[in-house]
Amino acid sequence: MSRQVKKQKIYVAMSGGVDSSVAAALLKKQGYDVIGVFMKPWSPGEVNSTLLTESCLWQKDREDAMRVAAKIGIPLLTWDFSKEYKKEVADYMIREYKAGRTPNPDVMCNKHIKFGLFLKKALQEGAHKFCLHQQILQK
Repeated sequence: MSRQVKKQKIYVAMSGGVDSSVAAALLKKQGYDVIGVFMKPWSPGEVNSTLLTESCLWQKDREDAMRVAAKIGIPLLTWDFSKEYKKEVADYMIREYKAGRTPNPDVMCNKHIKFGLFLKKALQEGAHKFCLHQQILQK
């Protein structure tokens, strides 16, 4: 393991799922200074619909990410992007449906949240590299 790798700080977007968890573990094993980041999305709040309630369980996802981070020995930050997510992703989706079009919220989330806010904040905090969707990006 080179000294250069050991000094590099890499921020990993951790969703609580297998892919981001394995990516964080492998990067840690390679000697990077890994910081996990859970991005809190917008949630519609208390809803009576079982389908909607079960589809918005960000708290469970965060707990999963916390368990993984603890297991592999890295810190996990939680960045609250809920206001931005509502504005850039949820409101866009609603506008498109009202206009009779089929929206693609993942594109907006990637553009504004993951490759927008996440990267900007990670840079401000001193990241050398980023891991989004299991791809390592350099600044």
